[in-house]
Amino acid sequence: MHKTYHNGCHCEDDLPESPVKVHLMGICGTGMAALAGMFRELGCVVGGSDQGVYPPMSDFLRQMGIEIREGYRPENLHPAPDLVVVGNVIRRVNPEAAELERSGIPFTSMPGALRKYFIMDKTRIVVAGTHGKTTVSSMIAWILFKEALDPGFMIGGIPGNFGKNYRIGKGRHFVIEGDEYDTAYFDKRPKFLHYQPDVAVITSCEFDHGDIFSDLQEIQDQFRAFGRLVPPEGRLIAFGDDALVRDITSAANGQVRTYGFGPLTDWRATDVEDVGAGIAMSVAKGHRIVAQGTLPVLGLHNVSNAVAAVAVAEAVGVDPQDSLNALSSFAGVRRRQEIVGQAAGIVVIDDFAHHPSEVRETCAAVRARFPGRRLVAAFEPRTNTSRRAFFQASYVPAFQSADLIAVREPRDPEKFPEADRFSSERLAVDLRSLGKQASAFEDTDRLLEFLSTELRESDVVLVMSNGNFDNIASRLVDALEEREK
Repeated sequence: MHKTYHNGCHCEDDLPESPVKVHLMGICGTGMAALAGMFRELGCVVGGSDQGVYPPMSDFLRQMGIEIREGYRPENLHPAPDLVVVGNVIRRVNPEAAELERSGIPFTSMPGALRKYFIMDKTRIVVAGTHGKTTVSSMIAWILFKEALDPGFMIGGIPGNFGKNYRIGKGRHFVIEGDEYDTAYFDKRPKFLHYQPDVAVITSCEFDHGDIFSDLQEIQDQFRAFGRLVPPEGRLIAFGDDALVRDITSAANGQVRTYGFGPLTDWRATDVEDVGAGIAMSVAKGHRIVAQGTLPVLGLHNVSNAVAAVAVAEAVGVDPQDSLNALSSFAGVRRRQEIVGQAAGIVVIDDFAHHPSEVRETCAAVRARFPGRRLVAAFEPRTNTSRRAFFQASYVPAFQSADLIAVREPRDPEKFPEADRFSSERLAVDLRSLGKQASAFEDTDRLLEFLSTELRESDVVLVMSNGNFDNIASRLVDALEEREK
């Protein structure tokens, strides 16, 4: 399954040392747009192509003076750039990809470009896991920045403290969100296997990405290979409350340190208390309290994320108390429990949650933050995994903390065999059998119309999707503001 295509055009040794003109195929992806910005800051002439170009990423790129060509065409590679970076949305049959291979222009993947041009001489901190990696990466980057270590980073979301998801930095540390998804059509390995971490984190390991992994065992094998990349003198920080993660890291070469809440973890959160504006907590290393503070975050999962970040920072020389002090001003990550607006006495929150575990944790965190208020969950199954039937039953308990649930039917159902399709209507039926108010909708407009009618003062609306969800969160705020007038 993880076959690698060998072609001299994309071997690292054959890539230009200092490309002047760089073209990115699939430039509007979050990671690819970050890479485009990084090349632009190096002084390169940067452009790219994509299909279905839309804000905010298109605006972000154009503000940097980066040209975006709509659609994939052979002529996009003429005149020839010095380097082409191929995003993992591109398939071998893509007409621009076919022209690329015919042309002999040097090309590489996003991880290959990041490794070659930005992190080779850095201390690499790579955060991996099914859940939490964006937040942990953002927390680490903020700690290092506050400690005046001038870190670089590339993260899969936009940290609120920085306003963009990349930074080159002049310091010796570079923080990378390590994605387990495949690299490119010519390299089917997970992205995180390219980065050679000096310090690594594994936050979790569950089944996901059903379009490229056949089962959980296959995913475990990739995380196990990632853990073995840490050198003997390096550090692997692993979520010790999960038996599967402990098993994955048991054969690691580097020093393994666990974190979590359990008494047997090396780093753990203790004295955790919700204080309204955030969560007060202590961090213990072994049997000794090494830091105390208050985090402006929601949910126990973010407490765990903070402990991981503190443990990583200590591995590169930052005192734990200084790390927790830095996190007291952590501004979160956009689309991670982000309040997008309040109107007519109703709060609207946008979140990236899509896996059942993420939906469960996010609903629970928002419920705890707004006790006594009705929690309305609007969910879109958008990933290749969530649109399949694999998680059909798992989503039912995931919405336990919500009072009213509105679910959009998956897009493009014909892409999957009928027996393998996720059904939002079936989820709604199962939730109603448990006494929940739940409805399914064919499209976003109907779901929005339902919410606009059903919502009442003091409701909290939690919108969850790993995609744009047709901008429903902002549209709902606009509708509520009209109602308020």
